[in-house]
Amino acid sequence: MGARTDAARSEVLAARAGLDEELVRLEAAGRAAVDIPARLRREPAKVLGAAGGAAFLLLGGPKRAIKGVRRAIFGPGADLPKSMLPPEVEKTLKKLGPDGEKVRGTLEREFAAYLDEKAPQRKQRDLSGTAAELLGGTLMPVVQRLGRQLAERALDPDGPSFAEGVRRARERTGRNGSKPDAANPDTD
Repeated sequence: MGARTDAARSEVLAARAGLDEELVRLEAAGRAAVDIPARLRREPAKVLGAAGGAAFLLLGGPKRAIKGVRRAIFGPGADLPKSMLPPEVEKTLKKLGPDGEKVRGTLEREFAAYLDEKAPQRKQRDLSGTAAELLGGTLMPVVQRLGRQLAERALDPDGPSFAEGVRRARERTGRNGSKPDAANPDTD
């Protein structure tokens, strides 16, 4: 027993020494990774390339590059129309006057009044949607469990045969599978 204990102790001490070495190496690697000026002196191309790649990603470079390629292949996109509003709305806006701030204020007030008018209907829709969501969330596990049980029964090779299932169904409904009875013409 003493020899096994000594062997286990020496293994633990060796593992602890190995852990200490790994910890020292990890600390040195962490310092080297954080010491950007030293790394820049050692490998300027790699550091500048990594910084450039990060800047490219942060500034949305891939999206811009894809747009540029699309524009080069398919040509420039069509300009937006001068006005996207229907003619009736344009006429109404012109009637409000040339002062843009005044027109904007009028539109904001009228839109706020419109939203206040429609709020009860929206709340009703939100309430019914929430109720449907809750009902669906509570019934979903039950439906999933029933579906799994049905699938297991249908695919169970040791389960009852089809003929056995038909016989059971006929017994439950009162039909025994024999010839039709003359007193009861409804049985087949």
